[in-house]
Amino acid sequence: MKQKIIALLMMLLATWQITSCAQTRHSKEQNIESKKTLVAFFSRAGENYGVGNIEKGNTHIIAEMITAETGSDLFYILPVTSYPSDYTECTTVAKRELNANARPTIQGDAAVEDYDIIFIGYPIWWGDMPMPVYTFIEKHDWQGKTIIPFCTHEGSGLSGTENKLKSVCKGSTVLEGLAVRGTTAQNKQEQARQSVKNWLHKLKY
Repeated sequence: MKQKIIALLMMLLATWQITSCAQTRHSKEQNIESKKTLVAFFSRAGENYGVGNIEKGNTHIIAEMITAETGSDLFYILPVTSYPSDYTECTTVAKRELNANARPTIQGDAAVEDYDIIFIGYPIWWGDMPMPVYTFIEKHDWQGKTIIPFCTHEGSGLSGTENKLKSVCKGSTVLEGLAVRGTTAQNKQEQARQSVKNWLHKLKY
């Protein structure tokens, strides 16, 4: 009899845990669905480190995965002057822009002020966000916004860019970011997609 009672209690505990998890997930889904979200990203195709010549940039791939999971709007931060397709030439231009603290002109814009949550994505270039991302950021008022960074890299992780976003986007709340290797984004997309899902599930909006 005692064993039956213990078995029943264990079954009830397991049921409660499953129900609790489902309710938490449902609550999070309802929360993000009730808010207007945007995925704004910079990415570059052409010759990239570790993956050769690619048709779609590493960060672009991750941005689309986030959009698919969240139902966000998507904005591609595109400079008016394209970066060289050659990897070495591109790094030279990127370093020159970083040293000059340049703000390359970008094509179009997104009305950040109309959104509650903004995912901002970029590759890590010379330990920082590419300069066109700063051009985009400085066009807007970030007061009261929730910013969620994500990046692609080949070993540097987010490279301190979360703190740079906190500094530049005054009045915003910056949540924990996601860093995905470019080689994973290109060559192991199911792994990358699972990383995106796990990260989104852990975020507290």
